[in-house]
Amino acid sequence: MLKTHKVLAAAVAIAALATGCGGAAQAGNDGGAKLALDAALPTTVPDGTKIVVGDPATEVALKLSGQIDKVSKFVQFANLSGGPQTTEAFRAHALDVGSVAEIPPIHATWTGLHVKIVASKFRQEPLEHPIYKLGIAPGVSVKTLGDLRGKKIAYSPGQAQGALVLKVLKKAGLTKEDVKLVELPSTGDVYSNALAAKQVDVAPIGGVQIKRYLAKYGKDGAGTIDHGLRDDAGHLYVLTESLEDPGKAAAIRAYVAAWGVAQDWIDKHPKEWIQGYYVKDQGLTEADGQWLVDNAGHPDISADWSDAIQRQQETIELLAKETGNKVIQAKDLYDLRFQTVAADAIKGATK
Repeated sequence: MLKTHKVLAAAVAIAALATGCGGAAQAGNDGGAKLALDAALPTTVPDGTKIVVGDPATEVALKLSGQIDKVSKFVQFANLSGGPQTTEAFRAHALDVGSVAEIPPIHATWTGLHVKIVASKFRQEPLEHPIYKLGIAPGVSVKTLGDLRGKKIAYSPGQAQGALVLKVLKKAGLTKEDVKLVELPSTGDVYSNALAAKQVDVAPIGGVQIKRYLAKYGKDGAGTIDHGLRDDAGHLYVLTESLEDPGKAAAIRAYVAAWGVAQDWIDKHPKEWIQGYYVKDQGLTEADGQWLVDNAGHPDISADWSDAIQRQQETIELLAKETGNKVIQAKDLYDLRFQTVAADAIKGATK
């Protein structure tokens, strides 16, 4: 199964980053002039600059593609990913860059962290290649979104799955009062197990969990349905204070460029990616890896974030209404200086 990181292990890792590496995420031009957030991005990474990056999949892609040397001088990778771990590491000043889905930058801002999105990846034909499906517990009859009325639904506030549940309810013309939301962490196979145990009737499950849930419990009457919504957003986001350090800003820019090329390499080398990442690194079978590659389709890394910002704003307004948080402006979450960095790097690499 895909590697998951327990809370204790994550806490230990964060502590190690904050202390064992000499506070790498805080290192930089201490006492130097801050880089204005509207100033041109520096393009030269000074010697001695270090940034800590929580993006394990891209680390593997850079190694497999032979590009790791482009960033190894100034990047220290942390085995952290996802909103809760990234937020905790940001608060500990142990991380500069995190890889997450749509919701963590919004949630981080609501909880007082100052962050910016510096790269975004989506999927071509996103409705045909969703990240999540709605898992249905054995013996529960849900054929359409309207059938969700009265059901117990797994819900994870502050994470992509939680936002998806709220979007699904809105699409179905339902409110939170029309269902019973059961708060559960959306990590590993928690949702699949909750469905199998009938702790919940419905839960958004993603990745290889979809395939395995049906294989294991389909004979008992378990199923899935499509939600029919875009759920394909993936971001790199950073602490704003890291962007105010000229050296770190240059390093982050260089990393975003390498990240873009790595995503393109993954798309164009599916066999190598299946063997090198899903099989050797994550411990999945080749069949599982192939299913994940097929399900993901092809990436969409645009040099224009206008549509992405508009969709993010719609998400913010829905979440604010449902959670009581203040409406923030999606455009303020994005650092538009990075808008073309990944796309330009991909173009440059293919010439």
